[in-house]
Amino acid sequence: MAVFAAIMLYLLKKPLTEAFKVRRETIRAELIKAEEEKQAALAQLTATEAKLARLDAEKSDVLERARREAEAEKLRILQQTEEETNKLREQAASEIERKSKLVQIRLRRFSAEESIRLAEEKIRREINAEKDARLVRQSIESIGGLS
Repeated sequence: MAVFAAIMLYLLKKPLTEAFKVRRETIRAELIKAEEEKQAALAQLTATEAKLARLDAEKSDVLERARREAEAEKLRILQQTEEETNKLREQAASEIERKSKLVQIRLRRFSAEESIRLAEEKIRREINAEKDARLVRQSIESIGGLS
């Protein structure tokens, strides 16, 4: 049996050695390939983490810019509202002044017309034919008499 095992060992040594050698080279190639894939995955992970960090920074920048723009817009709207309010106040004051002057003119006109009407009524009540003749004579005398 030992002779049979020795012969078998001698006959199978070369093919087994070749097979083990090929298998060892295959395993080594697979390990090298796995290491390369691992390195590529780590590089991709690093790149992805860097992108995420940039995205966080960009997000912060965008949010800060949006906050500043919103604040600026708020101030612009407040200023515009204040300007519009002042403009409306000025217009209202101008309109009130214009209406006030118009009412004052109407009141003066009414007062003058009423005074004239009342004076005419008083004159009509108090003047008769005799007073009328006397007033006419006095007027004529004051302008130099009848020539």
